[in-house]
Amino acid sequence: MLARELIERKRDGGRIETGEWRALIMAYTAGQVPDHQMAALLMAINARGLETGETAALTTAMLNSGEVLGRAHLGGPRVDKYSTGGVGDKVSLVLAPLMAAAGVVVPMISGRALGHTGGTPDKLEAIPGFRTDLPLAQARAQLEQIGCVMMAQSAEIAPADRRIRALREATATVESPPLLAASIMSRKLAEGLTGLVLDVKHGSGALMPDAARGLELAESMIGLGKANGVSVVALMTAMDQPLGRACGNALEVEEAIHALTGDGPPDLIALTIALGTEMLLVASMVDTAAEGRARLEEALASGAAARKFQDVIGAQGGNPSVVDDPALLPQAAECELFAAPRSGVVVRIEPREIGRGVIALGGGRTNAADVIDPTVGFVIGAKVGDWVDGGEPLATIFARDRVGVKEGRAVLRRAIVVGDEAPPPLPLIAHRVTERGIERYRE
Repeated sequence: MLARELIERKRDGGRIETGEWRALIMAYTAGQVPDHQMAALLMAINARGLETGETAALTTAMLNSGEVLGRAHLGGPRVDKYSTGGVGDKVSLVLAPLMAAAGVVVPMISGRALGHTGGTPDKLEAIPGFRTDLPLAQARAQLEQIGCVMMAQSAEIAPADRRIRALREATATVESPPLLAASIMSRKLAEGLTGLVLDVKHGSGALMPDAARGLELAESMIGLGKANGVSVVALMTAMDQPLGRACGNALEVEEAIHALTGDGPPDLIALTIALGTEMLLVASMVDTAAEGRARLEEALASGAAARKFQDVIGAQGGNPSVVDDPALLPQAAECELFAAPRSGVVVRIEPREIGRGVIALGGGRTNAADVIDPTVGFVIGAKVGDWVDGGEPLATIFARDRVGVKEGRAVLRRAIVVGDEAPPPLPLIAHRVTERGIERYRE
């Protein structure tokens, strides 16, 4: 009867107390509360919201539903990054080994794809042999040995969140700020972090397009971190066009490798360095942003970051040789150029349409049982504001058959608009948010 009572109370705008959250999550994890009742509660929360104390109680209850990595055996700073999700967002693939090369311990536990956005584990699993389903004992040992682990959320880590996350996808409540904050922080607190940097997306391709809701989410997670002794900083970043050029699992891994070896797209490199600098500052490993950027640029230029990625790949069962030869990644059966329909300026590259297109080609899931084709996707060579000539190649379609090529062309015709004048794109990084408040971002 507890679940029904809480559903009714939240439906009517009431408050759920800390002990009730604890009892509900314990019962749900034990299988005593059915999914349909939890789904009804999620819908009520989406409509009515949660007070700050409720969000904190839900976070703690989901955190305590499983095990934690712990940090007592590691002496140094332990910092991670989380992105609210975007299209072409392969920053984690570059950032985790880069930070480990710079001396930060990075226990990166990521979720799989939500909606039209990609998931880091799905991208990593495009590397032949790479395992993201690690037991915590192996993750702890790997952190001690090489300072970095990149894994999927397992049944040991916040299992209540893992189940609720799937229900949020099914009930269209992914974008609810309190549910998103509780989900993210229950997983990140389980990593035993000393610091966390958030990449909060806004723009048409973000899970939460509205910047005000993104800032609300950032402030909520900063508060949750402070209450648990974790320093949290957030950057508000653009998702009004895909990040980098590649969209699709193996394609994004290849682009991440190029970034680690000195040939990545400028926007991807700039955002990675900015987030990494914040991680070094949170870890108290540098005194200034300029010092942090210099350290990270050196780790890239020296090859240390690329070698660290090889260490991670090898430790998790993958083939480290892909870093030296990305052609070892799985390749699409069909590949075809997409040309500009006319001369003019690129007015729009709609990321949400591109993300849904990757799923339609087989590169994502519409339900949990779907098997991902890692080879499919798009590489888009243009950016908003670029001048292009009619017939000039704008993008490349990667598909598993000719039907997929046809579908890919239809997606790009909808997503890429060429016209006479383009509105200015969003700034790559708009705001920096700390417990002291919100400020305009300055390098």
